[in-house]
Amino acid sequence: MNIDLNTVRFGTGAHDATAAPTGDRDLCIMEAVAFVAGESWSDAPTCASPVISAFLRSWQDALSDDDRDRLLPAAVWVPRLVGSRGDAVTEERRSYLAVDWLVRVYTPVWLDLTFKLRPHVEELRSLPVVTVDTLAGAIAKLQAARAAANDAAGAAARAAANDAAGDAAWYAARDAAWYAAKDAAWYAAKDAAWYAAKDAAWAAARDALRSTVETLQQSALDLLDRMLACGEHRREETP
Repeated sequence: MNIDLNTVRFGTGAHDATAAPTGDRDLCIMEAVAFVAGESWSDAPTCASPVISAFLRSWQDALSDDDRDRLLPAAVWVPRLVGSRGDAVTEERRSYLAVDWLVRVYTPVWLDLTFKLRPHVEELRSLPVVTVDTLAGAIAKLQAARAAANDAAGAAARAAANDAAGDAAWYAARDAAWYAAKDAAWYAAKDAAWYAAKDAAWAAARDALRSTVETLQQSALDLLDRMLACGEHRREETP
């Protein structure tokens, strides 16, 4: 490894392979993991969790440069991502963590911006943790919330429901993390501000929306930490 992770600033999208990246927007987070691990240049390093890799490829591309630098410092995350690939059980657990977050955290936060959808918000938040046994019920509730949001005829409601639902979190939890990771920022609500602003001053609504974005960004970080810890804990238990 010939790169100082303390000075790395990630860029978006795929980057051309280089034997000596500068770390100035010329690699993404997963390319950095491959480089540090000594693998061939790739944004899907074999040493890293495929679920978490999918999560991060999407999320980091949706973030602004400033938010990416703030939320995903290379020195913090790259060392934890190297060697994070788990067995099939661990990767499945990580996918379900992502789906659970999508259903019980991410979607309710956006739907909560629309008063008439709050019964669905409470219903989603009160669901049991999403597992293989509870997935079908959770998806049914998510679909009902999505339909109600569409019927609400509000841009914010439609954006939150359609985007946050993520095709029902890829339905069977396979690599669901990439959609859960879609920036809790503008992808899910870039057209939603007008609805949040209803009956309020625009500046106040804008500030409120930014607060929602920041809350979900921190929540996504917490999810990332829990997905990584899932594998770390399992390794600790392995003799």
